[in-house]
Amino acid sequence: MLLAVTAVAGLGACAEPGAPGGTGTTVVVGSKPFSESYVLAEIFAQALEREGLNVQRRFGLGSTLITFAALRQGDIDVYPEYSGTISEAILKRPGASMEDIASALDELGLRMLPGLGFSNTYALAMPRQLADELAIRRISDLTAHPDLRTAVSHEFLEREDGWPGLQRAYGLPQAPEGIAHGLAYRAAAEGRIDLTDAYSTDGDLGAWKLAVIEDDLGYFPTYLAVPLIDAGLEPAARTALERLADRFDEALMRQLNARAVVDGESFASIARAFLDGEDAEATAPGSRDGTVRRLGHNLLVHLKLTGIALAFACIAGIGLAAVLYNRPAVARAALYLAGLLQTIPSIALLALMIPLFGVGVLPAVVALFLYALLPILRSSLTALTTVDPLLQDVGEAMGMTPGQRLRHVLIPLALPHILSGLRIAAVISIGTATLAAFIGAGGLGEPIVTGLALNDTGLILQGAVPAALLALLTELLFEALERRLVPAHMRTSPAA
Repeated sequence: MLLAVTAVAGLGACAEPGAPGGTGTTVVVGSKPFSESYVLAEIFAQALEREGLNVQRRFGLGSTLITFAALRQGDIDVYPEYSGTISEAILKRPGASMEDIASALDELGLRMLPGLGFSNTYALAMPRQLADELAIRRISDLTAHPDLRTAVSHEFLEREDGWPGLQRAYGLPQAPEGIAHGLAYRAAAEGRIDLTDAYSTDGDLGAWKLAVIEDDLGYFPTYLAVPLIDAGLEPAARTALERLADRFDEALMRQLNARAVVDGESFASIARAFLDGEDAEATAPGSRDGTVRRLGHNLLVHLKLTGIALAFACIAGIGLAAVLYNRPAVARAALYLAGLLQTIPSIALLALMIPLFGVGVLPAVVALFLYALLPILRSSLTALTTVDPLLQDVGEAMGMTPGQRLRHVLIPLALPHILSGLRIAAVISIGTATLAAFIGAGGLGEPIVTGLALNDTGLILQGAVPAALLALLTELLFEALERRLVPAHMRTSPAA
């Protein structure tokens, strides 16, 4: 009952955050999880809304491949991308011309609109004072300093146009670790790392007193910023996005990024000022009422994700246990399969859902369902198979059918352990659901992802604290449920 109520209550969170009303087909705008992508995506969204189009935002998708997969699946219609990323990381065609890129995208049913007017290339950065002390000006100089503590963004660590190719081109001896891009600059400024990757248009390089190291071999390709769209995007939307062509340069993009990351201005106000042609002063990220409204929306979405997944996992797990408890071989096989699913890292499982279900709520619910299944199935099977055989014999002697024994003897005796499994599954799901924001499902992970991109501890806490409190509340609710349903002498709760 508790799970059903939670799921139903969460259904009210299906709608995306409100956007101005419009007519015609809804255009879904996506972004990757770093500040510039957020800023450009919001500019795209507001430019489309000014044409009277309905817009849905799916910002902060996990990585290039996740965001590109969402575009190919039709889950988003446009997102800001870079020509070098398309050729190197997506199409695997290093050095491809713009014409070759456009032709390859056309075969995939996609289009690259005219460039926005600036290139945001990769770079390496380190604390300015350390660079001066070691006389490091060029990437070639790094070969003499193998002991530099290096940490780069996870995507850069794996991309062929990132660290692997750069290391081969320069013969770099460092062995980098992975770090969220939004946290790397703070870590470098505070002396925890010595070297990291950067974007040439990042607005906070100066704020963190970091020096950009010259790419003296010209390794990094040009990363011209472009709107990448579905070929079926309606003409009015395409025209609105094409009007943004050549309206940016690197200096302007650094300024816009600094207003988001350094000044704490909201993406919405940055985009509004840009489209209005204003050089407005930075404003606060949002009113208290707006923050509370977003928190309430994210909380309801989080409840929906976990509630629906737990409800189905409860039905499937307890149902399977009831069918398989007296079939040991099949029960073991089911447990092994559920355990195997549990070994898949959560972010990887979410990404694997995209080819099957796209991005958004459905793949997140499916992934959470699979994670919740093991503790429910294992606790239910264990509880049903360890009921005293004498009690089962008594039920049989009383003339009960197998179904009646299951209903009136086994399940009541197994209930404390079943509830224990449900409790574990619920807490796991609440924590794991924060990662669903990486595939556009929203929830309490959304401010966490945005906070990581902006290095904003306040935003991170807006997601982390409510998630922790929700897990604690869930523990208390299950404890109350156990007190209500289970006799005192059978309770497993320490507070029983």
